Amino acid sequence: MNAPFAVRPLAGVEAVPENLIVAPSLERRRLQSYLFMMAGDIVVIFAGFGIAGYLFAGIQGGADALIQSEILLPIFLTIALYNGSYSVEALRDPWRGIFRSQAALVLSVAAVVFIAFFAKASSDFSRLGFGTGTICTVLLLVWGRLQMRSFARWRCGTNPYNELVIDDGGPRVDFPGAIRISASAMGLKPNLNDPHALDRIGLVLRNIDRVIVSCPAARRADWAMMLKGANVDGEVLDDEVARLGAQGARVKAGHGLLLVSAGPLGLRDRIVKRLLDMSFAGTAIFFLSPLLVTVAIAIKLQDGGPVFFVQRRMGRGNRFFNMYKFRSMTVALCDTEGNVSASKNDQRITRIGKFIRSTSIDELPQLFNVLLGDMSLVGPRPHAIGSQAGSKLFWEVDLRYWQRHSLKPGLSGLAQVRGFRGATEKESDLVSRLQSDLEYLEGWTILRDIKIIFLTLRVLVHDRAF
Repeated sequence: MNAPFAVRPLAGVEAVPENLIVAPSLERRRLQSYLFMMAGDIVVIFAGFGIAGYLFAGIQGGADALIQSEILLPIFLTIALYNGSYSVEALRDPWRGIFRSQAALVLSVAAVVFIAFFAKASSDFSRLGFGTGTICTVLLLVWGRLQMRSFARWRCGTNPYNELVIDDGGPRVDFPGAIRISASAMGLKPNLNDPHALDRIGLVLRNIDRVIVSCPAARRADWAMMLKGANVDGEVLDDEVARLGAQGARVKAGHGLLLVSAGPLGLRDRIVKRLLDMSFAGTAIFFLSPLLVTVAIAIKLQDGGPVFFVQRRMGRGNRFFNMYKFRSMTVALCDTEGNVSASKNDQRITRIGKFIRSTSIDELPQLFNVLLGDMSLVGPRPHAIGSQAGSKLFWEVDLRYWQRHSLKPGLSGLAQVRGFRGATEKESDLVSRLQSDLEYLEGWTILRDIKIIFLTLRVLVHDRAF
């Protein structure tokens, strides 16, 4: 079992009790293990062909063999990345990783032979040397992967995947390697009408890869809805699955598990999205720094109040974070809870505030939220917990509202480029935005993010930007 630790209180969020325990993050350690295995495979490929070439033709043969390795390597890595040679399964079961890496090697060798044949370059290769190099690399790959087990075990422990079982009054389950906690002992309640309760659960689920909830049937729907916005693979225990022999459900240790939620982005997609966020936000801050400084000075000179408006909002995994904006309202009338949406002729808005809101300049400090990792360039817009549509809180209009928190909130999103922004005077104003946010969650691609970024430039000045 992975050793738990106490969570430190977050800035701007009420203190977390010492008994609120979560698991240490294993995602970075898994990534380190993948990179270590990849580096080992690269060394093995060069060593296998280099040794074989040297034994057959001396130094010149070794040099020729290294050229063959350079041709083979990118094909091997491409196949290995997609066939699971570097995956959680490969960390759990070294022999599964060995089999997949061997399959990637065989396919890449076949691809090189195919390319050499059609390029009429096969005469430039020593068939015997290439064949011997392949056999030598196959053997070294097995040996190398077996040696890497100790590194993976050192970095990730016996279980490279953080699995949490929450006991909320259902059947007792004990899964090997899983962390088990009591919902009642830790004060965890899936109360969809209480953002603070969801934030508390979000803190417990931080660094968790999969969570399994064992609860009575009456509470399964609430847990299922909460998990949909928790950015984690979530399952609710239902032994009826095992009794019915249902297809597509998971059965473990004699218990049936219903998959009710999944993190929308895998590790590779999260890395790509994060690289886009950091590169774009960093570049934008650099080029916009004269504008940022000018606006800050203007706000300060206007009434001597603070430059920034800091408001607690709910982000990924139903957790609170502090969002930054340029202050556009008078200090005395700033609504930190967001109970009242800004209107077109809102008396709280200052003269400078009216300009920066109409041009969306007030949102630019959120570029720093992007760099900090609280937000992304593209995603569902974060809302204050007191936000209302008509006379109802957002989640009271539609409980699917919580699902939008499975991704980081964004500077802009699909709803914004479609014109759904401004005050939510009617419930339908929220429903239109929610439909767009849920549509965005269904299938993420980097190209769609880039498209939304460019479309956002067209709606920075908008008749509902007030």
